[in-house]
Amino acid sequence: MYNNILVALDHTKADDVLLPHITQLAALTKARLLLVHVADGFAARNYDQLKLVESEEMKADRQYLEATAAKLRHETGLTIDAKLALGDPPHEILKLAEEGHCDLIAMTTHGHRLIGDILFGSTIEYVRHRTHVPLLVISAVPKG
Repeated sequence: MYNNILVALDHTKADDVLLPHITQLAALTKARLLLVHVADGFAARNYDQLKLVESEEMKADRQYLEATAAKLRHETGLTIDAKLALGDPPHEILKLAEEGHCDLIAMTTHGHRLIGDILFGSTIEYVRHRTHVPLLVISAVPKG
């Protein structure tokens, strides 16, 4: 059913909630995982246009992705790739899902609710209205 799963990581504790769900699913379906983090700071958003050097944030994000992928490969034996994208998170997630022939996108929701979503927008809302593949959303908000 699922062959290629894009896993959108945000380099927070929410990833610790998402990854166990996805690794179990990938093990059952023998799917390849594509771990993606989108760096969206000033340097990341303007990296190519302004010919900027990689920021410390981008370096830390790349290191986090590579370490996470290596750890999961070792623990699960799954085929796992990692990609640091730069720019606008929802656009990059959709682009990489298409390029990677992904048949599932997995993300976490943080439960900003009304004001947070108005101020910051909602990556999930943007992705869910524009993707043609299933979207698995796991709540990173603790129960209670």
